[in-house]
Amino acid sequence: MVKKAENILVGISIGDLNGIGSEVVLKTFEDSRMLELCTPVIFANVKMLSFLKKSFESTTTLHGIDNLDQIIPGKINVFNLWKESFNLEYGVANDIVGSYAVKSFVAATKALKEGVVDVLVTAPINKYNIQSEDFKFPGHTDYLNQELEGDALMLMVNDSLRIGLLTDHIPVTEVSKHLTEKLIKKKIETVKKTLIQDFKIGKPKIAVLGLNPHCGDNGVIGKEDDEIIRPTIKKMFDSGTFVFGPYAADSFFGNKSHEKFDAVIACYHDQGLIPFKTLSFGNGVNYTAGLNKIRTSPDHGTAFEIAGKNQADFNSFKEAVYLAIDIYNSRVEYNQITEKPLKTKEKQF
Repeated sequence: MVKKAENILVGISIGDLNGIGSEVVLKTFEDSRMLELCTPVIFANVKMLSFLKKSFESTTTLHGIDNLDQIIPGKINVFNLWKESFNLEYGVANDIVGSYAVKSFVAATKALKEGVVDVLVTAPINKYNIQSEDFKFPGHTDYLNQELEGDALMLMVNDSLRIGLLTDHIPVTEVSKHLTEKLIKKKIETVKKTLIQDFKIGKPKIAVLGLNPHCGDNGVIGKEDDEIIRPTIKKMFDSGTFVFGPYAADSFFGNKSHEKFDAVIACYHDQGLIPFKTLSFGNGVNYTAGLNKIRTSPDHGTAFEIAGKNQADFNSFKEAVYLAIDIYNSRVEYNQITEKPLKTKEKQF
């Protein structure tokens, strides 16, 4: 049975409290119509959020709960994950604040994993102050990949523009070492599956960008495109996947070639995210595709430079909530169709 929209529980990790996370989260739910779409559950502390919302004049009404079985539909629930207070200073990277960002994220992930919440939307963290003996991950995605089933893939989404990555948070000097036939196949299959089950695209067309300038110019500027990427794409195309490339990255978006495809896969982080943020900054969403649970986040970071100044644009976070709900509904529908396919009568001859 499909859940009604207002019953979809959106778990929210609060991110770095010295950044703009609390501002964009609470501003998103100032519009009461959001509560007709879902019930938010923020993993933080209600007293602390009530204090912080004064900084940006938020009118959001918060409902504190001490246990997750106390969630009230139609309210902005704040699960009191901690009771203690600690000093906050907008715009400052602080290890203690970072540890609470991790605490929020880990608890929200656990709730997602156990089905207490239906989807997870994460506010921005600072990748430097989250590091500790207990948490040694470069970001959200790597931890989710460990805790949830499947193979995580960063997919940036803005309407029909979808850009995935073969590699994400690794140094540029190591990208070519990671590009193997096995990796490329896995990432293409992940993108194909998510386009079908999460975005309702029956026969998706996927483009892959080349690694080197001009895709290597026949080996003059690198051999990876001809020796690894192109043969892998051909094998997958011949086996029935509509994947094309590699395409020279320098002109691909400028000549609007991306509009011909349902998704584009870039070889490394900046190759994909620079054009994505140029075309859609402030409206884009980071979706962790390939997992058995749904997680989205805004396409920006902690923005320490404007934290506490009541200047943050919350549209990307709101879009992240919308996308999480849409994907949840799409996946429920997909599972119903594939688990109970319609029986067809045998032809009589």
